[in-house]
Amino acid sequence: MTFTFWYLIVGALLIVMALATSVLKRLPLTSAMFYLAAGLALGPLGAGMLDVEVIRDAGILERFTELAVIVSLFTAGLKLRLPLSDARWRPAIMMASVGMVITVAGIAALGVYGLGLSVGAAVLLGAVLAPTDPVLASDVQVEDADDSEVVRFSLTGEAGLNDGTAFPFVMLALGLFGLHDLGPFGARWLGVDVAWAIGAGLLTGTLCGTLIGRLVVYLRRVHREAVGLDDFLALGLIALSYGLALLIHSYGFLSVFAAGLALRRIERQQSGGEPPHDVRAAAESGEEQAATDPDKAHAYMAQAVLAFNERLERIGEVAVVLILGAMLTTVGWSRIPLWFLPLVFLVIRPLATFASLPGSPMRTAQRTFVAWFGVRGVGSLYYLTFAIVHGAVGPEARQVADLVLAAVAVSIVVHGVSVTPLMKWYSVRLEPAAANARGTAASR
Repeated sequence: MTFTFWYLIVGALLIVMALATSVLKRLPLTSAMFYLAAGLALGPLGAGMLDVEVIRDAGILERFTELAVIVSLFTAGLKLRLPLSDARWRPAIMMASVGMVITVAGIAALGVYGLGLSVGAAVLLGAVLAPTDPVLASDVQVEDADDSEVVRFSLTGEAGLNDGTAFPFVMLALGLFGLHDLGPFGARWLGVDVAWAIGAGLLTGTLCGTLIGRLVVYLRRVHREAVGLDDFLALGLIALSYGLALLIHSYGFLSVFAAGLALRRIERQQSGGEPPHDVRAAAESGEEQAATDPDKAHAYMAQAVLAFNERLERIGEVAVVLILGAMLTTVGWSRIPLWFLPLVFLVIRPLATFASLPGSPMRTAQRTFVAWFGVRGVGSLYYLTFAIVHGAVGPEARQVADLVLAAVAVSIVVHGVSVTPLMKWYSVRLEPAAANARGTAASR
């Protein structure tokens, strides 16, 4: 009977969200807020149908969140059409590197001096809360491959990169706990966990995306083969790039993101100077004809894979946020200082953002937007459960878990309430002004 009720609940939830999507876009609400409330209602304090505890169920939660993150990272990579040489990549790269270090250090300092955590637990807290989210922040990220607006592009690029660049700090925290070998004076950590794992992860994904993408385009153009099942192509490329990266002890998150970028790069290079909207139109003109057309095969492949991944990403969001809502009943809210989350969102994130963007062409208001919309989400849940599965247990782990679950839930609500009015204001006031400034500069 329990499964029968789940069919009814999930079916009703999905239908309601499908019908209410356009309404939510006009209100200060997001789909994630709706899923969070539904999870809370289904949890121990509500219907009691969803009983999940982050420490006890860390193993299964790690796999759930892992799948959601890698699908979202691949999708993010496919949406970013600008070449890496474009100046609009610089803010994303700086925030995912310099901004990441500052954020981890700032939160770790709060953990040690404000919360009384050990250095290892404080670094773990900083590493888990530092990455922004590619799953839950879709309302402030690029909408499709045509979108290269600097604020949305920066937030998307940052979320794609920093879900991988946070990993070295998680490994550092595990090393400080005595659960991972850091080497003498941290030499192994710097050489393997930082240099090798980041570089090899990016290279693996780039090679997988490039080779598979070119092979598919070649087979379709020349032999009219490998047509259809683009969903298999998407899942296969995600799994292959992720698995190979893990096999050589590098970061699979970066590999999957790089694979998405590589697949998009093939489309961009093959399309030449063709405007993005024409590329999309060509891709959507008809499966069999467009998929094998020498002038359209690359565009069709990228668009079809992206469309499938976006649907899969939404399903992952439903599952993970429902579970998060149910877990909120296990959080020791009375043990969380009232000052902690405001300092993370209103002080550390803005400081890290502004410090990582010296000389950026962004206006101050645009930097402020980027600083505010550092949404925490599924990536943070993954890193938390990863650390628990790898031995980070005990009272400090429980305290870190409470802080992380609270931070993600508050981020979903606070950023969700603010996203619609702020993005409307931005699109009316700031975005046109920035576009005019770029046009004036280009004409000189």
